Amino acid sequence: MTAKRLSRFFPWISPSSFKATGNESSVESAPPLRALVAVVDATPSAETWKDLPNFDDLPMFKNMKGCAWEVWGKDDQLGTINLLTDEVVKKAAAEEIITGTTVSLNWPLQFPSKPLFGRKSPEVNMILKSPRVVRDDEIHINTQSGTQWDGLRHFGLQEHGVFYNNTPQDAMESGIVPIHDPLAIDPALAHIGIQNWANHGICGRGVLLDIVRYYSGELDGTGSPGLTELPYDPWTTHGLTVAELEACAEKQGVKFRQGDILILRVGFIRKYQNATQEARDALAARPESFAGIEQSEDMKRFLWNNHFAAIASDQPALERWPTGEGTPHMHQVMVSQPLIHSLWGMPIGEMFDVEQLSQVCAKMGRYTFFFSSWPLAIIGGCASPPNAAVRFVDLPSFRVNAS
Repeated sequence: MTAKRLSRFFPWISPSSFKATGNESSVESAPPLRALVAVVDATPSAETWKDLPNFDDLPMFKNMKGCAWEVWGKDDQLGTINLLTDEVVKKAAAEEIITGTTVSLNWPLQFPSKPLFGRKSPEVNMILKSPRVVRDDEIHINTQSGTQWDGLRHFGLQEHGVFYNNTPQDAMESGIVPIHDPLAIDPALAHIGIQNWANHGICGRGVLLDIVRYYSGELDGTGSPGLTELPYDPWTTHGLTVAELEACAEKQGVKFRQGDILILRVGFIRKYQNATQEARDALAARPESFAGIEQSEDMKRFLWNNHFAAIASDQPALERWPTGEGTPHMHQVMVSQPLIHSLWGMPIGEMFDVEQLSQVCAKMGRYTFFFSSWPLAIIGGCASPPNAAVRFVDLPSFRVNAS
């Protein structure tokens, strides 16, 4: 793409100033943080999203390909959630909600009881306030110990020490930071915090790619339900390819569209539910290794060029874990999980409980639905339980018993 065409998407690029060098940034240096976090309504109109650049047309950030910061604007704090415009949400609701069967995608807060990646075990203190007939709960969790959205503050560009939109790591406070006045919140503390997604909501058309059923043969009637052996182990390093995702989508009759919220069922929770407690405990004690999407250029193109608003999985890591030697994390690209996180600003969901969703989709023969998620409004938070649910077109002959 020429500099002239790029300037349509990136106003700061001009034909005379554009230089695509390998090791130097073709993204302007960020303005001071105070300027970045000024309260500005910088959201472009929905018209902007009708002609988005392809992945290969995105500029470099230093030595990293595929930087989308300027697609959303210099002051942006939403990332790909910008794609969930009023029009996109309205269309999804009109098509997917009639009377509505609902399914929760939240694993109970107490699971897994022994979290992975060295995170704190969830604690729920149930307090009886005798002699009154009153109870309180006190909850102490790591926001990434179970079902979660990884936010823009979670995983930065490791080599360059910055998070989404070139926010320096040392510009963020750490530790316990008291906030007393809701009308006088320090903009630097709130900058790219997950409260922005909580205020906007993550709502639109959801699409499930049920990789487990795809490999069991249940999608075309050749297999049988139950614990069919998969060609990979969800608890062992394995990369899912673009070809597999596209084949699953085709088998399900799904056609993607801009602003979709992509959800993958790979098999972690299914295996966890059917494992012994000994096996579950051992999982937390060993080095983490999981199946997930591969870290390839094809996968980056697939995710960006389909212009998904968010992506989630039932795995503890969306991407194959660990990565191959010398392979950058996809987190850096998307939210900052290098590519997806930091360079695109795309929410990454992990350990979503999609077991009931899989059953409902299979029975209805429908893999799209209205998806709704309202993360916790944690000012400056890096992650949150998703508080996610889906609602379907309700077929008269089908009802799901809530359990």
